[in-house]
Amino acid sequence: MSLRSKPSSNQSKRDLMRYAGLATQLLVYLSLSVLAGLKADRWLHCFPLLTALLPLLVLGAVFYKLFKETGSNKS
Repeated sequence: MSLRSKPSSNQSKRDLMRYAGLATQLLVYLSLSVLAGLKADRWLHCFPLLTALLPLLVLGAVFYKLFKETGSNKS
């Protein structure tokens, strides 16, 4: 059983900025997907379909990326 040392101040700031960047990316991707869905639905005359589907697809892709980046490395 090993004891973990407390992370340094620089490491916790780095982690905070990393997750803040991921949250910002998520908000931007979702906003763009909703806007693209609204435009596409107006063009195709099928109102709520793409407005609902595109953000769900983006969420799936972003969560996949998040799990891949933050998952534990088995080295």
